[in-house]
Amino acid sequence: MDTEMVKKVIEDVIKLLNVEIEEVSVNRDNTERVVFMVKTNESGLLIGTRGGSLHALNVLVKNMVARKVATEEIPLFFIDVNNYQEKLEEEIKTKASIMAQRARSFEVDVPLPPMTSYERMMVHNFLKDFADIKTESEGEGRERRVVIRYIKDSIEEKVVEDLEYKE
Repeated sequence: MDTEMVKKVIEDVIKLLNVEIEEVSVNRDNTERVVFMVKTNESGLLIGTRGGSLHALNVLVKNMVARKVATEEIPLFFIDVNNYQEKLEEEIKTKASIMAQRARSFEVDVPLPPMTSYERMMVHNFLKDFADIKTESEGEGRERRVVIRYIKDSIEEKVVEDLEYKE
C-alpha cells in the first residue's frame, strides 16, 4: 500500500473540512493494519458523537483510496484522531472485564449499553477465551448491544473432561 498517497488523501479531505491538523503520522498496529494517526486541536469535529464522524471519515477515505488503487484488494488501514480509537479500545476492554466479573459473581446475564458494530466486535473478541463466559449481540439498529452470559457448567464440564482424559 502506498502510505504517502493515503496520507495525502487524508490531509486533503480534512483540509476540505476546514480543520487544522498538526500532523498525520503512519504507524502499524499489532496486526497487518496500518494506522494513520491524525493530531489536531479540533479533534471533536473529526471524532463526532460516539466516534460517528471518525467512522464516516474512515469510510470516505477508504472508498477514495480504493478508487485510486486499481486492485480489487481493499487496503487494510484506519484513521485515528488523537489516540481516540486506542483509548476507546482500552475503555471497552476494561468495561467488558468488569461486567464479565459481575456476570460470574452474580451468575446472571449482564447487558452492556448499545454499541457500534466495531465496539461489539471488540467485546466479543476480548471475552472469547473466557471458558465460563459467552457473549451474544441482541437488539436492532442503534439499540444493538452485547449481553455477557455466565455459563455455570462450562468450568465443571472442562474439569470432568480433563479428569476423564487423564484416566
